[in-house]
Amino acid sequence: MARSRLLDDVNSLSCLFSHSPCVCPDNTWLAVQMGIKAVLCCPHIPPTSVLILTAWKIHLRDKLSCSISLNRETYQTRKNNCTDGRISWASRPDQNPELQIHPVSISHEGDYTCEMGTTDGNFERTYHLQVLVPPEVTLSPGKNRTVECKAIAGRPAAQIFWAPEGDCVTEKEYQDNGTVTTRSRCHYPDGNVSTVTCLVSHPTGNRNLSTDLFAGHLTFCKAMGLDILLASIFCLILRLLNLSSFFLLDIGLFFIFFSHIQYFY
Repeated sequence: MARSRLLDDVNSLSCLFSHSPCVCPDNTWLAVQMGIKAVLCCPHIPPTSVLILTAWKIHLRDKLSCSISLNRETYQTRKNNCTDGRISWASRPDQNPELQIHPVSISHEGDYTCEMGTTDGNFERTYHLQVLVPPEVTLSPGKNRTVECKAIAGRPAAQIFWAPEGDCVTEKEYQDNGTVTTRSRCHYPDGNVSTVTCLVSHPTGNRNLSTDLFAGHLTFCKAMGLDILLASIFCLILRLLNLSSFFLLDIGLFFIFFSHIQYFY
């Protein structure tokens, strides 16, 4: 059973991206990334059959159904309500009945059925097309050893994991266009943790971003008016000593006061 399922999946992918005749399972769930060109093929018919009519029936989400058909006897094509110019025959329909969607967008999600009328009966194949949108991933350190990771405008929603695990809160924001932004904030009270990694899982591919919890020290020192060399040395000492934010502020103010005294002398 597992081997049969694997072969079906391989055949499905070959139908989606190949322009040559192929054999596909009767009903296929397809996940396609937004922006690519998708090619859907019709069912395989017996070589002894004579093809009379080929029709694609398209049921898009939140839109009227439409169809594209070709009568092989009269070589007449009909197009009903398919106003989206990105949905068309992949090539000459009298030679190749494949359907092309280029480029794929979220609005193309829905059901696509190829119906073929032959002298031996009717054959059909239905594709349930799901459109995937890769999220934009960002990672930014905050205050008090807090880090925020965002997977912006993904479809479906991305999952966020952390290494090491911290005190985390994850939220999802649903957009009107069907995409979802996943936001996760983590707090690391343990001063022994220096580097954290945000792991974003998504069907379009996984992403890993890392940040140094001590990276904010140098920014803090520069904001206090210290020159780059002194700020680097000072913050390196703070990192080695692993001082808390409270002592960081006190010592930072001391260095500023000390540098101002040297300036007047």
